[in-house]
Amino acid sequence: MPLGPVMLDISGTQLSEDEIKRLLHPLTGGVILFTRNYVNHRQLTELTQQIHALRSPHLLIAVDHEGGRVQRFRENFTKLPAMRELGKIWDKQSSRARHLAKQVGFVLAAELNVCGIDFSFTPVLDLDYGKNSVIGDRAFHHEADVVSDLAYNLMLGLKKGGMPAIVKHFPGHGYIQTDSHLEKSIDPRRYTEIEADDLVPFQHMIDSGVAGVMPAHIIYSEIDSKPAGFSRIWLQNILRKELQFEGCIFSDDLSMRGAGDYLESMPSRAQAALDAGCDMILICNNPAGVDEVLHGLRWEMSATSLSRLARLHARNNTGSIIKLRENGEYVQAVREISIIGCESGELPLQ
Repeated sequence: MPLGPVMLDISGTQLSEDEIKRLLHPLTGGVILFTRNYVNHRQLTELTQQIHALRSPHLLIAVDHEGGRVQRFRENFTKLPAMRELGKIWDKQSSRARHLAKQVGFVLAAELNVCGIDFSFTPVLDLDYGKNSVIGDRAFHHEADVVSDLAYNLMLGLKKGGMPAIVKHFPGHGYIQTDSHLEKSIDPRRYTEIEADDLVPFQHMIDSGVAGVMPAHIIYSEIDSKPAGFSRIWLQNILRKELQFEGCIFSDDLSMRGAGDYLESMPSRAQAALDAGCDMILICNNPAGVDEVLHGLRWEMSATSLSRLARLHARNNTGSIIKLRENGEYVQAVREISIIGCESGELPLQ
Protein backbone atom coordinates (compact mmCIF):
# COMPACT_ATOMS: atom_id res chain seq x y z
CA MET A 1 0.00 0.00 0.00
CA PRO A 2 1.55 3.35 -0.99
CA LEU A 3 1.99 6.10 1.59
CA GLY A 4 -0.83 8.60 2.01
CA PRO A 5 -0.55 12.35 2.68
CA VAL A 6 -1.55 12.39 6.39
CA MET A 7 0.92 12.34 9.28
CA LEU A 8 -0.86 11.83 12.60
CA ASP A 9 0.03 11.23 16.25
CA ILE A 10 -0.75 8.54 18.82
CA SER A 11 -1.80 8.86 22.44
CA GLY A 12 0.58 6.67 24.43
CA THR A 13 3.49 4.26 24.51
CA GLN A 14 1.66 1.45 22.68
CA LEU A 15 -0.76 1.39 19.77
CA SER A 16 -4.45 1.04 20.52
CA GLU A 17 -6.78 -0.83 18.18
CA ASP A 18 -8.30 2.45 16.97
CA GLU A 19 -4.83 3.83 16.26
CA ILE A 20 -3.86 0.73 14.30
CA LYS A 21 -6.97 1.22 12.15
CA ARG A 22 -5.97 4.84 11.51
CA LEU A 23 -2.43 3.83 10.59
CA LEU A 24 -3.72 1.23 8.16
CA HIS A 25 -5.93 3.78 6.39
CA PRO A 26 -4.77 4.47 2.80
CA LEU A 27 -4.59 8.22 3.47
CA THR A 28 -2.10 7.77 6.32
CA GLY A 29 1.58 8.12 5.48
CA GLY A 30 3.35 8.85 8.74
CA VAL A 31 3.37 9.21 12.51
CA ILE A 32 4.79 12.03 14.61
CA LEU A 33 5.85 11.11 18.14
CA PHE A 34 5.85 13.24 21.28
CA THR A 35 7.24 12.99 24.82
CA ARG A 36 4.15 11.05 25.91
CA ASN A 37 5.15 8.26 23.53
CA TYR A 38 8.50 7.63 25.22
CA VAL A 39 9.53 5.63 28.30
CA ASN A 40 12.94 4.22 27.38
CA HIS A 41 14.94 3.06 24.37
CA ARG A 42 13.54 -0.44 24.40
CA GLN A 43 9.91 0.70 24.52
CA LEU A 44 10.47 3.31 21.80
CA THR A 45 12.20 0.79 19.54
CA GLU A 46 9.39 -1.73 20.02
CA LEU A 47 6.84 0.98 19.21
CA THR A 48 8.59 2.07 16.02
CA GLN A 49 9.03 -1.55 14.95
CA GLN A 50 5.32 -2.14 15.44
CA ILE A 51 4.47 0.94 13.37
CA HIS A 52 6.92 0.02 10.62
CA ALA A 53 5.60 -3.55 10.46
CA LEU A 54 2.06 -2.39 9.63
CA ARG A 55 2.75 -1.28 6.07
CA SER A 56 5.11 -1.71 3.15
CA PRO A 57 6.66 0.67 2.37
CA HIS A 58 6.68 1.46 6.06
CA LEU A 59 5.03 4.52 7.49
CA LEU A 60 7.39 7.42 8.10
CA ILE A 61 8.08 8.17 11.77
CA ALA A 62 9.06 11.71 12.72
CA VAL A 63 9.61 13.80 15.83
CA ASP A 64 10.35 17.41 16.77
CA HIS A 65 13.79 16.86 18.30
CA GLU A 66 15.78 20.05 17.76
CA GLY A 67 17.65 20.54 21.03
CA GLY A 68 17.14 23.01 23.85
CA ARG A 69 13.47 23.51 24.69
CA VAL A 70 12.33 21.31 21.84
CA GLN A 71 13.69 17.83 22.56
CA ARG A 72 10.94 15.23 22.91
CA PHE A 73 13.05 12.39 24.31
CA ARG A 74 15.38 13.24 27.18
CA GLU A 75 15.94 10.34 29.57
CA ASN A 76 18.93 8.31 28.25
CA PHE A 77 19.28 10.64 25.27
CA THR A 78 22.09 13.17 24.99
CA LYS A 79 20.99 16.62 26.14
CA LEU A 80 21.22 18.71 22.98
CA PRO A 81 21.91 22.44 23.20
CA ALA A 82 19.60 25.14 21.92
CA MET A 83 20.81 26.19 18.50
CA ARG A 84 21.50 29.71 19.74
CA GLU A 85 24.45 28.29 21.72
CA LEU A 86 26.08 27.33 18.43
CA GLY A 87 25.47 30.86 17.18
CA LYS A 88 27.23 32.30 20.23
CA ILE A 89 30.22 30.07 19.59
CA TRP A 90 30.21 31.12 15.92
CA ASP A 91 30.62 34.75 17.03
CA LYS A 92 33.85 33.77 18.83
CA GLN A 93 35.20 30.97 16.66
CA SER A 94 33.27 30.14 13.49
CA SER A 95 35.25 27.03 12.56
CA ARG A 96 34.60 25.51 15.98
CA ALA A 97 30.89 26.28 15.69
CA ARG A 98 30.70 24.53 12.32
CA HIS A 99 32.37 21.45 13.77
CA LEU A 100 30.05 21.39 16.78
CA ALA A 101 26.98 21.82 14.55
CA LYS A 102 28.03 18.66 12.67
CA GLN A 103 28.54 16.84 15.96
CA VAL A 104 25.10 17.87 17.22
CA GLY A 105 23.47 16.74 13.99
CA PHE A 106 25.32 13.42 14.10
CA VAL A 107 24.34 12.62 17.70
CA LEU A 108 20.76 13.80 17.19
CA ALA A 109 20.29 11.57 14.16
CA ALA A 110 22.23 8.56 15.39
CA GLU A 111 20.32 8.32 18.66
CA LEU A 112 16.95 8.61 16.96
CA ASN A 113 18.04 6.33 14.14
CA VAL A 114 18.80 3.30 16.32
CA CYS A 115 15.34 3.63 17.87
CA GLY A 116 13.64 3.48 14.48
CA ILE A 117 12.84 7.18 13.92
CA ASP A 118 13.10 8.23 10.27
CA PHE A 119 13.69 11.95 10.75
CA SER A 120 13.35 15.00 12.96
CA PHE A 121 11.81 18.28 11.87
CA THR A 122 15.07 20.20 12.15
CA PRO A 123 16.92 22.53 11.70
CA VAL A 124 15.07 25.80 12.32
CA LEU A 125 16.09 28.42 9.74
CA ASP A 126 14.19 31.33 11.29
CA LEU A 127 16.25 34.43 12.03
CA ASP A 128 16.39 35.67 15.61
CA TYR A 129 14.99 39.19 15.46
CA GLY A 130 14.61 39.22 19.24
CA LYS A 131 10.83 39.45 18.90
CA ASN A 132 9.40 35.95 18.89
CA SER A 133 9.60 33.94 22.12
CA VAL A 134 8.27 30.83 20.36
CA ILE A 135 11.37 30.84 18.17
CA GLY A 136 13.82 32.55 20.52
CA ASP A 137 16.86 30.39 21.21
CA ARG A 138 15.69 27.79 18.69
CA ALA A 139 17.21 30.11 16.07
CA PHE A 140 20.93 29.84 15.40
CA HIS A 141 21.54 33.57 14.97
CA HIS A 142 20.13 36.88 13.79
CA GLU A 143 22.34 36.96 10.67
CA ALA A 144 21.13 35.00 7.66
CA ASP A 145 24.61 33.92 6.55
CA VAL A 146 25.41 32.49 9.97
CA VAL A 147 22.12 30.58 10.06
CA SER A 148 22.89 29.23 6.58
CA ASP A 149 26.38 28.12 7.62
CA LEU A 150 25.39 26.39 10.85
CA ALA A 151 22.26 24.78 9.43
CA TYR A 152 24.26 23.34 6.54
CA ASN A 153 26.79 21.81 8.91
CA LEU A 154 24.06 20.42 11.13
CA MET A 155 22.56 18.83 8.00
CA LEU A 156 25.91 17.18 7.27
CA GLY A 157 25.85 15.72 10.77
CA LEU A 158 22.29 14.48 10.33
CA LYS A 159 23.33 12.78 7.10
CA LYS A 160 26.24 11.09 8.84
CA GLY A 161 23.77 9.79 11.43
CA GLY A 162 21.51 8.42 8.69
CA MET A 163 18.80 11.08 8.52
CA PRO A 164 17.60 13.77 6.12
CA ALA A 165 17.10 17.38 7.22
CA ILE A 166 13.65 19.00 7.25
CA VAL A 167 13.94 22.78 7.57
CA LYS A 168 11.35 25.20 8.97
CA HIS A 169 9.45 27.59 9.08
CA PHE A 170 9.39 28.82 5.47
CA PRO A 171 9.66 31.70 4.60
CA GLY A 172 10.61 32.80 8.15
CA HIS A 173 8.84 32.87 11.52
CA GLY A 174 11.23 35.05 13.51
CA TYR A 175 10.04 38.58 12.68
CA ILE A 176 6.59 38.64 14.28
CA GLN A 177 5.75 38.58 18.00
CA THR A 178 2.61 36.43 17.89
CA ASP A 179 2.54 32.67 18.43
CA SER A 180 0.92 30.91 15.48
CA HIS A 181 0.11 27.96 17.75
CA LEU A 182 -2.33 30.20 19.63
CA GLU A 183 -3.45 33.03 17.37
CA LYS A 184 -3.67 34.42 13.86
CA SER A 185 -0.25 35.72 12.87
CA ILE A 186 0.50 38.40 10.27
CA ASP A 187 3.88 39.54 8.97
CA PRO A 188 3.41 42.89 7.13
CA ARG A 189 6.80 43.08 5.42
CA ARG A 190 7.25 43.42 1.67
CA TYR A 191 8.62 40.49 -0.31
CA THR A 192 11.90 42.31 -1.02
CA GLU A 193 12.62 42.53 2.73
CA ILE A 194 11.86 38.85 3.31
CA GLU A 195 13.86 37.83 0.26
CA ALA A 196 16.91 39.82 1.34
CA ASP A 197 17.08 38.24 4.79
CA ASP A 198 14.75 35.39 5.79
CA LEU A 199 14.85 33.52 2.47
CA VAL A 200 18.65 33.40 2.36
CA PRO A 201 19.06 30.31 4.59
CA PHE A 202 16.25 28.49 2.76
CA GLN A 203 17.86 29.16 -0.62
CA HIS A 204 21.23 28.01 0.70
CA MET A 205 19.82 24.77 2.12
CA ILE A 206 17.80 24.08 -1.04
CA ASP A 207 20.93 24.57 -3.14
CA SER A 208 22.66 22.12 -0.77
CA GLY A 209 20.03 19.42 -1.33
CA VAL A 210 17.81 19.61 1.74
CA ALA A 211 15.10 16.91 1.70
CA GLY A 212 12.14 18.70 3.23
CA VAL A 213 10.63 22.10 4.06
CA MET A 214 7.87 23.03 6.50
CA PRO A 215 6.08 26.35 5.88
CA ALA A 216 4.84 28.66 8.63
CA HIS A 217 1.21 29.25 9.58
CA ILE A 218 1.79 32.97 9.08
CA ILE A 219 0.05 35.37 6.70
CA TYR A 220 2.55 37.54 4.83
CA SER A 221 -0.07 40.12 3.98
CA GLU A 222 1.88 41.95 1.26
CA ILE A 223 2.26 38.69 -0.68
CA ASP A 224 -0.94 36.68 -0.05
CA SER A 225 -4.00 36.75 2.21
CA LYS A 226 -3.50 33.05 3.01
CA PRO A 227 -0.97 31.61 5.49
CA ALA A 228 2.17 30.38 3.74
CA GLY A 229 1.25 26.72 4.24
CA PHE A 230 -2.00 27.26 2.33
CA SER A 231 -0.59 29.59 -0.33
CA ARG A 232 0.14 28.52 -3.88
CA ILE A 233 2.07 31.76 -4.28
CA TRP A 234 4.51 30.75 -1.54
CA LEU A 235 4.63 27.01 -2.17
CA GLN A 236 4.36 26.84 -5.95
CA ASN A 237 5.52 30.17 -7.35
CA ILE A 238 8.26 30.96 -4.84
CA LEU A 239 9.39 27.71 -3.16
CA ARG A 240 9.09 25.39 -6.17
CA LYS A 241 9.68 27.69 -9.14
CA GLU A 242 11.82 30.56 -7.87
CA LEU A 243 13.88 28.71 -5.24
CA GLN A 244 13.73 25.45 -7.27
CA PHE A 245 12.99 23.20 -4.30
CA GLU A 246 12.32 19.64 -5.41
CA GLY A 247 11.96 17.91 -2.04
CA CYS A 248 9.00 17.23 0.26
CA ILE A 249 6.76 19.99 1.64
CA PHE A 250 5.19 19.27 5.03
CA SER A 251 2.42 21.39 6.45
CA ASP A 252 2.83 22.56 10.03
CA ASP A 253 0.25 21.13 12.43
CA LEU A 254 -3.20 21.84 10.99
CA SER A 255 -4.64 21.93 14.52
CA MET A 256 -2.75 25.14 15.29
CA ARG A 257 -4.76 28.34 15.70
CA GLY A 258 -2.81 29.96 12.88
CA ALA A 259 -4.37 27.37 10.56
CA GLY A 260 -7.80 27.35 12.21
CA ASP A 261 -8.45 31.04 11.72
CA TYR A 262 -8.08 30.50 7.98
CA LEU A 263 -10.39 27.49 7.58
CA GLU A 264 -12.69 26.07 10.23
CA SER A 265 -13.06 22.36 9.46
CA MET A 266 -10.13 19.96 9.49
CA PRO A 267 -10.98 18.38 6.11
CA SER A 268 -11.09 21.84 4.51
CA ARG A 269 -7.68 22.71 5.99
CA ALA A 270 -6.27 19.41 4.77
CA GLN A 271 -7.65 19.93 1.28
CA ALA A 272 -6.41 23.52 1.12
CA ALA A 273 -2.88 22.61 2.24
CA LEU A 274 -2.63 19.78 -0.28
CA ASP A 275 -4.10 21.92 -3.07
CA ALA A 276 -1.53 24.62 -2.30
CA GLY A 277 1.32 22.16 -2.78
CA CYS A 278 2.01 20.26 0.46
CA ASP A 279 3.05 16.64 -0.05
CA MET A 280 2.19 15.65 3.53
CA ILE A 281 0.00 17.30 6.16
CA LEU A 282 0.34 17.06 9.96
CA ILE A 283 -2.62 16.74 12.32
CA CYS A 284 -1.60 16.58 15.98
CA ASN A 285 -3.44 16.22 19.30
CA ASN A 286 -6.78 16.03 17.53
CA PRO A 287 -7.95 12.42 16.97
CA ALA A 288 -11.45 13.58 16.05
CA GLY A 289 -9.96 15.85 13.39
CA VAL A 290 -7.84 12.98 12.08
CA ASP A 291 -10.94 10.81 11.76
CA GLU A 292 -12.78 13.58 9.92
CA VAL A 293 -9.93 13.85 7.41
CA LEU A 294 -9.50 10.09 6.96
CA HIS A 295 -13.21 9.72 6.30
CA GLY A 296 -13.79 12.87 4.29
CA LEU A 297 -10.65 13.72 2.30
CA ARG A 298 -10.43 12.65 -1.31
CA TRP A 299 -6.81 12.74 -2.44
CA GLU A 300 -4.64 10.61 -4.68
CA MET A 301 -0.91 10.88 -4.14
CA SER A 302 1.07 11.80 -7.21
CA ALA A 303 4.06 9.73 -8.28
CA THR A 304 6.22 12.78 -7.58
CA SER A 305 5.00 13.10 -3.98
CA LEU A 306 5.47 9.37 -3.38
CA SER A 307 9.03 9.63 -4.66
CA ARG A 308 9.75 12.59 -2.38
CA LEU A 309 8.42 10.71 0.65
CA ALA A 310 10.34 7.55 -0.21
CA ARG A 311 13.61 9.45 0.09
CA LEU A 312 12.87 10.29 3.73
CA HIS A 313 13.27 6.81 5.18
CA ALA A 314 16.26 6.76 7.52
CA ARG A 315 19.35 4.79 6.59
CA ASN A 316 20.90 2.03 8.69
CA ASN A 317 18.36 2.15 11.51
CA THR A 318 18.95 -1.53 12.31
CA GLY A 319 21.62 -1.07 14.98
CA SER A 320 21.21 -0.72 18.72
CA ILE A 321 21.94 1.89 21.36
CA ILE A 322 24.52 -0.49 22.86
CA LYS A 323 26.45 -0.68 19.58
CA LEU A 324 26.14 3.06 19.12
CA ARG A 325 27.68 3.70 22.54
CA GLU A 326 30.65 1.58 21.49
CA ASN A 327 31.24 3.81 18.46
CA GLY A 328 34.28 6.02 19.06
CA GLU A 329 33.08 8.88 16.83
CA TYR A 330 29.76 8.96 18.64
CA VAL A 331 31.42 8.94 22.08
CA GLN A 332 33.68 11.82 21.05
CA ALA A 333 30.74 13.79 19.66
CA VAL A 334 28.74 13.36 22.88
CA ARG A 335 31.76 14.51 24.90
CA GLU A 336 32.09 17.67 22.81
CA ILE A 337 28.37 18.44 22.93
CA SER A 338 28.31 18.15 26.71
CA ILE A 339 30.39 21.30 27.16
CA ILE A 340 28.47 23.52 24.73
CA GLY A 341 26.97 26.39 26.63
CA CYS A 342 28.98 25.82 29.78
CA GLU A 343 28.65 28.65 32.27
CA SER A 344 32.26 29.74 31.92
CA GLY A 345 31.70 30.58 28.27
CA GLU A 346 35.11 29.15 27.45
CA LEU A 347 35.52 27.23 24.22
CA PRO A 348 36.98 23.74 24.39
CA LEU A 349 40.49 23.32 23.11
CA GLN A 350 40.79 21.88 19.63
